Amino acid sequence: MDQNNNIITFENITKVYHLGGVDIAVLRGVSCEIKKGENVAIMGPSGSGKTTMLNIIGCLDRATSGRYFLENRDISKLEDDALSEIRSKKIGFIFQSYNLIPQLNVLENIEMPLFYQQVDEKKTREKAIELARIVGLEDRIKHRPSELSGGQQQRVAIARALMNDPVLILADEPTGNLDSVSGREIMTLLCELNEKGTTLIIVTHDAGIAKYAKKTLTMLDGKILNEN
Repeated sequence: MDQNNNIITFENITKVYHLGGVDIAVLRGVSCEIKKGENVAIMGPSGSGKTTMLNIIGCLDRATSGRYFLENRDISKLEDDALSEIRSKKIGFIFQSYNLIPQLNVLENIEMPLFYQQVDEKKTREKAIELARIVGLEDRIKHRPSELSGGQQQRVAIARALMNDPVLILADEPTGNLDSVSGREIMTLLCELNEKGTTLIIVTHDAGIAKYAKKTLTMLDGKILNEN
């Protein structure tokens, strides 16, 4: 595989879980390439392996076998500390359930990715305020998550994901808890970020959401069924 312009390369990735003395194969030899700056949807029914694939891409889980290259670096065998550093510096995560800290306000939630990186406090605050503006929440920065709508909470999650200037944004069903209007707003915002150069990978079971992507990987039974 020519990896020069790839941000992600999977070579025959498998994932097997050992549950109750039984081996359950979730990924069965997945190979694919995702270019820098692409907007990709991973689709498939429940149990097809799409979230497991996203977790391996995001260094939240490890493949059982195969090789995974991120920006041409083979990270398949890296230690946990090295994977943690990659997560904190290169990847932004957006989850269906938002995963905000309820005790913190909007600004504090956005700042969280830099909390442990000893970045100058003033610069961190300025950056968080700018990201709140970008996602349209500059007038809500003192509010806590419970005081926001679902769409607004997801905007906070997007701003938080951008705090570490990631090369890659991973979104797992980012509109799953939202009404259709908020869902369209969130997808429009994510696509605008992608157009500025950030690689975007979205896991979804919704064909309407997948239409926002430029490329779709359709999964079934732990394999990529087709790519279009």
